[in-house]
Amino acid sequence: MSTTTTLSLKKIYSGKVRDLYEVDAKRMLMVASDRLSAFDVILAEPIPDKGKILTAISNFWFDKLAGVVPNHFTGDRVEDVVPAAELPLVEGRAVVVKRLKPVAVEAIVRGYIAGSGWKEYQKSGTVCGISLPAGLREAARLPQPIFTPSTKAAVGDHDENITFTQCEAIIGKELAAKVRDTAIALYSAAVEYAATRGIIIADTKFEFGLDENGSLTLMDEVLTPDSSRFWPADSYVEGQNPPSFDKQFVRDWLESTGWNKQPPAPALPLEVAQKTADKYREALTRLAC
Repeated sequence: MSTTTTLSLKKIYSGKVRDLYEVDAKRMLMVASDRLSAFDVILAEPIPDKGKILTAISNFWFDKLAGVVPNHFTGDRVEDVVPAAELPLVEGRAVVVKRLKPVAVEAIVRGYIAGSGWKEYQKSGTVCGISLPAGLREAARLPQPIFTPSTKAAVGDHDENITFTQCEAIIGKELAAKVRDTAIALYSAAVEYAATRGIIIADTKFEFGLDENGSLTLMDEVLTPDSSRFWPADSYVEGQNPPSFDKQFVRDWLESTGWNKQPPAPALPLEVAQKTADKYREALTRLAC
């Protein structure tokens, strides 16, 4: 399922993966589609059951981490806000959430050095302006998790890594510190659990909002293969980029085509889409089953 436009609820936002529908002034229906975004471009071909898998993983983590920070769940059931005839459209892929004021940065926590962080480190010895020890190798574990925020770009635009000082300028010093400390606490708790299931969480992205009382609230998705870099612990070797339970498989295929990373993306072969779905499902099985 790549779209849910046939719902009778009013659509208020369509993101790279999720669509938001108005329930009332305080609640929304959040629906995870099967769309996949790579290099900030939404691919034309959906990934089978991706939205259901992401929703199941997120729901697991929201429940497990509820003691760290409040989350966006209202406690309402989907069947209480969606007409019975439309329930099959959103079954397993929708949740009822609070309407929050989004915090205007993405909260990224890195425990290992990979991806854009590794590229920056090779050039300057830093990640988002944070100096790291010399001599680190790709995929090395960092001495302690670091908070490396980014801008929150509109659909089709690129997020940009920013320094903590820039983060403070955008959202204020007090909120920036609370977001940083909460994100690191969430990451640390998740890393400890995932290690018992044979998964290394190299890095992840959290999104936060403020409720009507100004309380920091975890929202959107949590620790999914879309927002995180999951590595199988049994194949982790420092100095190499390990295989991962995420869309890296799609990214690697797209890179191999010589695509210039401007829309539209090349058509995704069925076997690549299915292999990606299998990776996502394995992450769910390892973590939550």
